[in-house]
Amino acid sequence: MLDTATERFADAAVALPAAALATAWDRMVDDRSRGGREASRAARPSAAQDSALVRRVRSALLPRAGELNGHLDGLHSDAKSAICIASRAVLKRGRLTPEQYALLTAPFTDLGVPAPPHPTAELP
Repeated sequence: MLDTATERFADAAVALPAAALATAWDRMVDDRSRGGREASRAARPSAAQDSALVRRVRSALLPRAGELNGHLDGLHSDAKSAICIASRAVLKRGRLTPEQYALLTAPFTDLGVPAPPHPTAELP
């Protein structure tokens, strides 16, 4: 249901240290007023795809809940949300403008999480 690029992105994002996940969440919140909300809406996947993505992220983060919430209260939930939003952008990158894609993935790519290029970047 999910493509390999999305799975790799989500798996790399959930492996980030707690401090990095807190940084990604803060940036995602800051970017919402700069077009992040609209970009997130444009990246909405099907219900089945979203369910598969949320299940993958939730099951990977659940063993770390104590660690994440110990670092910052509520970080477990915040990290899940941020990773899912960015992973949806990877999954639906063809629907997004290059700017929207960068806005949603940069909180993680700037921390070293690899993401596939936007489809327009692959054109000659």
